[in-house]
Amino acid sequence: MANAPAAGHALDVLGLIARRGEPVPAAAIARDLGLPRSSVYHLLGVLAGRGYVRHLPEQRRYGLGLAAYELGSAYQRQAPLERLARGPMDRLVDVTGHNAHLAVLHGADVLYVVEQRAPGRPLLVTDVGVRLPAPLTATGLAMLAALPARQVRALLPDRDALVRRDGRGPSSTTELRSWLQRARQRGYAVEDGLVTPGLGSVAVAVLDANDYPVAAVAVTYPEDEVDATLRDTLVVQVRHTAEALAARLGRR
Repeated sequence: MANAPAAGHALDVLGLIARRGEPVPAAAIARDLGLPRSSVYHLLGVLAGRGYVRHLPEQRRYGLGLAAYELGSAYQRQAPLERLARGPMDRLVDVTGHNAHLAVLHGADVLYVVEQRAPGRPLLVTDVGVRLPAPLTATGLAMLAALPARQVRALLPDRDALVRRDGRGPSSTTELRSWLQRARQRGYAVEDGLVTPGLGSVAVAVLDANDYPVAAVAVTYPEDEVDATLRDTLVVQVRHTAEALAARLGRR
């Protein structure tokens, strides 16, 4: 298929513009993707002709077009995981009184796909569409702990792949393995103030019929309000929600 590389490059262009969050010059696209400028201009012309990219001539930049928005909207309408999760996540918030969210692995990051906010609780950085390094989050640790070791090594092969925040977080792959081992032994993962100081989270992976972690459910709470006993209660509720969602996805 002679057009397969071109199709891949076109998707790379769309992905780069989407990640930037603002219109991007063609020269920057060519540089960041390592493509010839002539090829990038050709790809942008094709994408613009189909509405996936819009050219802003005054700024000499390119942004996402209406067709890209329509594609994203169609995904939101069809996304089965998000639809199936809404009910269980609503009940989790009602039972615990804390914010709850659902995340999926996206490479070595987590991508938040559902967030249910409890009344009167602080806003979180884990809004829908936000990506964070998986080893710094409870949802990420829960999913990594459920993956085969070789897959974890492929995602996070060395210390250079690990992101730390304010000197906290696993500083080596050995330390990461230790964190994941603790999560496996507990059956859940814990994050204490790594994402937002003063807020902690507990998470449980959502496993499919093949024991693959398709997502993770978490509750986030003010650390000064939750002692060890109450945290254990939250874990029970989070696990119940993860199991309910897994059953909806076909796990027996």
